[in-house]
Amino acid sequence: MLITSNSLYWAITAPFAVTFDCDAELITPSRRQTIISKLFQFCRQIIGPNTSAESASVSSEPIVVTRGEHGISRKQFSPNAIKVLYRLKDGGYDAYLVGGCIRDILLGQQPKDFDVVTNATPDQVKKLFRNCRLIGRRFRLAHIVFGREIIEVATMRGHHEAQEDKNQISQSSDEGQLLRDNVFGSIEEDAERRDFSINALYYSIKDFSIHDYANGLAAIKAKQIELIGDPETRYREDPVRMLRAVRFATKLDMSIAPKSEKPISELASLLDNIPPARLFEEILKLFLNGKAEANFLMLRKYGLFRSLFPELDKILDKDPSGLEHTLIQQMFQNTDKRINADKKVTPAFIFAALLWFPLLERTKKIQSQEQLAEYDAFAQAMNKVLSDNSQHIAVPKRFTLGARDIWHIQHRLDKRAGQRAYRLTQQPRFKAAYDFLLLRVDAGETQHTELAQWWTQYLSQDINGQKEMVKNLGHQGGPKPRKRRRPTKKPAE
Repeated sequence: MLITSNSLYWAITAPFAVTFDCDAELITPSRRQTIISKLFQFCRQIIGPNTSAESASVSSEPIVVTRGEHGISRKQFSPNAIKVLYRLKDGGYDAYLVGGCIRDILLGQQPKDFDVVTNATPDQVKKLFRNCRLIGRRFRLAHIVFGREIIEVATMRGHHEAQEDKNQISQSSDEGQLLRDNVFGSIEEDAERRDFSINALYYSIKDFSIHDYANGLAAIKAKQIELIGDPETRYREDPVRMLRAVRFATKLDMSIAPKSEKPISELASLLDNIPPARLFEEILKLFLNGKAEANFLMLRKYGLFRSLFPELDKILDKDPSGLEHTLIQQMFQNTDKRINADKKVTPAFIFAALLWFPLLERTKKIQSQEQLAEYDAFAQAMNKVLSDNSQHIAVPKRFTLGARDIWHIQHRLDKRAGQRAYRLTQQPRFKAAYDFLLLRVDAGETQHTELAQWWTQYLSQDINGQKEMVKNLGHQGGPKPRKRRRPTKKPAE
């Protein structure tokens, strides 16, 4: 006989129910709820995470952790998020902080944002807040704006099979991907619609308790990223969940649960159906969170990198331990160091590195096919590589222009005679281009070692030292000066 956590819960708590009724004057309802909650949590801890099951499931009877048990204080939340919760509560609606902010605080991390879920519809939320704007087509959200801080308020989501009306619209593609998802429901249904069990944690503003609907507390303790529901179905609904699973695993130092991990490689190609603009936002989250190297290696492991950068992925597959892989991995290591040291990182540099080898390969192909000079082939290749990449990831123009500048300067770094070196250092992207040269040398392009050393010394000199270095070059790195011919005098007539 299989004993589930719910059956064990009722088996243990049923005898206490009589005692509670008989001794109603001695045990208050709140105390009764606390005791039952502790018993249920104790049963869950004994059973532990159900690793043999297909995935995490949502219980209609959540684990309720009271204020005195979880130790989370309202002081750890954004004051603006608390304001939103109380105004929704005072307006007669249920309101909870949900997901990542609760998870991060329980793990001892500082949340970056605070999301609110409520049973109020987006239009009802807008009526309560003058500083509210409604966004989104796939699922309508309310953004409450407090200066630079935005508190995102979502209406509790329901199942797609719910009866549809003008405010409840759900639409799926042939691959099972959700295109529109404006179906509202109860908190239990909302918990089932959450992606991972660690994100199905709700903080109630009514009694400051945490409601755990999907055994998320046990998943945090077991350090596992576990999908709620059937993994294949959930990935098909939104393939970006595969990227989120990778990001959460590296960010929280967890592993992806076996059942949630198994379909990823097979379904990785579904990322081709995601709008390029949305993938750009996900790329920034993956590579600008201080865990870029770990995310890169895990994306490669599951075949997800192929759908993001297909040309580079083919090049990396040819020689997994070659120069190309070394440069990309080194770039991500440097990116992580800068971010963890609170230094600026521009996406232009990251995309310049990720598309560098496809650019070189395309340049050689154009040069051989059209018999063009190297620089002309290089210019054509840039346009082609950026155009092809935009079919997968929609990089804004301000970053593609930055990548172009970094690439162009690579061809000009050896032209140093006269005023060229000084003028080159005045280019807005010169520092990024110089860093890119150092990256190439560190990765194994030893033919540029002397050039990199020269520029490193040049940048450390004052103006007189720089002039002396350029003078010592002679005509190296620049065209030979033209010989001036004296004009011949015309013979007198």
